[in-house]
Amino acid sequence: QVQLVESGGGLVQPGGSLRLTCAASGFSMNSFGVSWYRQAPGKERELVAFISNTGDNTNYADSVKGRFSISRDKALNTVYLQMNSLKLEDTAVYYCKAEVQIFSAITYWGQGTQVTVSS
Repeated sequence: QVQLVESGGGLVQPGGSLRLTCAASGFSMNSFGVSWYRQAPGKERELVAFISNTGDNTNYADSVKGRFSISRDKALNTVYLQMNSLKLEDTAVYYCKAEVQIFSAITYWGQGTQVTVSS
């Protein structure tokens, strides 16, 4: 069974840190580019960070540059999102997406993990 499972969300104070994990099962994520998205209540889902299949290329939304870091561990079939200096506006459900383009796009989404930044 193909699955992406996010974990590591929770409640944190402003300025704090969390590390989110996106673990793949039922397939190897090593050929896939992986993205983290987030969706706050009443807002559209937005791209937060991306890492290429090789791990050589990463991209970040302007709102998280310098605070968030995406990485992957191919041996563990896992992608991480390290989030530092968290702000109230980082509160959202965070989703990971794995995608590869061969003849057509193959895309998998996780179920999401809640991150709440509050004092």
